[in-house]
Amino acid sequence: MFLTGKVSTAVSLIGPSSVRYAHSDVTVPDFNDYRPNNVSNTAITNFREKEEQRKKDTKTFNYAITAGAWIGGVYVAKNTVELFIKSMSASADVLALASIEVPLADVPEGKSVTFKWRGKPLFIRHRTAEEIATEEAVNLAELRDPQHDNVRVQRPEFLIVVGICTHLGCVPIADSGDFGGYYCPCHGSHYDASGRIRKGPAPLNLEVPEYSFPSEGIVKVG
Repeated sequence: MFLTGKVSTAVSLIGPSSVRYAHSDVTVPDFNDYRPNNVSNTAITNFREKEEQRKKDTKTFNYAITAGAWIGGVYVAKNTVELFIKSMSASADVLALASIEVPLADVPEGKSVTFKWRGKPLFIRHRTAEEIATEEAVNLAELRDPQHDNVRVQRPEFLIVVGICTHLGCVPIADSGDFGGYYCPCHGSHYDASGRIRKGPAPLNLEVPEYSFPSEGIVKVG
C-alpha cells in the first residue's frame, strides 16, 4: 500500500521527530440526493433573503421602540420638573400679599397695630411727640445694634417694622417691655419705640421693610 499526499514533518524538543501526511484529495460530499424535490436553490436563496429582511425589520422595530421610550421618558421628566418648579412658586394669595397698602388713619396715635404681610406680622406704630423725642435722644453707644432713630423711619410719627424677634423668630408683644416698645416673652428681649434691641438675648434690631407713602394717608409696604 502506497500513501499519497504531501509529507509534513513535526519536530519535538523532547522526543523523536514524526512524519504526518496532509491529504489534499479529500472531497466534500454532495447531499443533493437527500434534498427534497420541492426545495430548489432559488427557494433557499429566497428564504435567506427573507431571513435577512426579517432581521433588518426586527432591528428597525427595536430602534423605534427604544427611541419612543427615550422620547417618552424625556417628556415625563420635563413635565415632572415643570410641576416641581410650579409647586415652588408662590400661590396666588401669597402673591396678592407681596405688597399691602394700609390707611394710616387705621393706626391710632400712641398705638401699634399689627397687619399680615407675606405671612409675617407687620407692626405699624403711630408714635407720639414724646416717643419721638425720647428715641431721637438715645445715646448710640448704649445700643447693641447702633442705629439712629431717623434712619429707621421715613416719617418720625410712623414706625414700620417686621414683628419677628431677631433672637429665635418669636412674635413680640407691642406696647410693652421696659422701654415702652416691644417685648418678646419667649426669652425676654426688650425693644424700644424705634424697634431697637435694648435688653435681652436678641442680637439685632427689628427689621425695617421697604415701604413708601404713595399718597398722604396711605403707606405701601413691599
